Amino acid sequence: MSLFFLSCKDENENLVAFAYDPEVVPSMITDTVTTLISDSGITRYKLVADVWEVFDKAKDPYWYFPEGIYLERFTPDFSIEATVKADTAWYYSEKDLWKLKQNVHVENMQGEEFDSDELFWDQRNQRVYSDKYIEIKRGITEIKGYGFESNQSMTDYHIFRPHDGKLPFSEGTPADTLQSDSLSPEILPPAETGDVEPLHERK
Repeated sequence: MSLFFLSCKDENENLVAFAYDPEVVPSMITDTVTTLISDSGITRYKLVADVWEVFDKAKDPYWYFPEGIYLERFTPDFSIEATVKADTAWYYSEKDLWKLKQNVHVENMQGEEFDSDELFWDQRNQRVYSDKYIEIKRGITEIKGYGFESNQSMTDYHIFRPHDGKLPFSEGTPADTLQSDSLSPEILPPAETGDVEPLHERK
């Protein structure tokens, strides 16, 4: 009996205390992801990513794609409505909001191309927007400027502050272009931690 208690005491002394922080430690990590996502029972998206991290135990659950993402959005007849690429992405499930960061490239069904350093895709309100610099190519025509809003098919869009000249991508917005209140504050995204849930068919 004495030996048993001594043995238990030694084992407990060798334990290492571990504090699990669900805000920074993912509950799941998956490599090389290719999956289809349904919306109201209809397959609407294809998602491809090298790394997919799920933080579904965080206060505001989110998915994180640290090594980039590729998305295809389908029409009801399974034609590709738009494609999206980005170096980094977050998905906030409770808000149904995507944050796409660095080398964001979008193409719509008409072959128009959209390039920016940051875009937000609000699926709940079927809206895409940004306050960063953006370039839009339509054949040989280019439209450039700061601040952008569109429907999620990227076919009906508006640049708030168009520019004729070439402007570099930048983290900041020049003071003489888009003002910080150009986008209504209630739709601005949260910080780079947020809502995400495992891939499944959305209700």
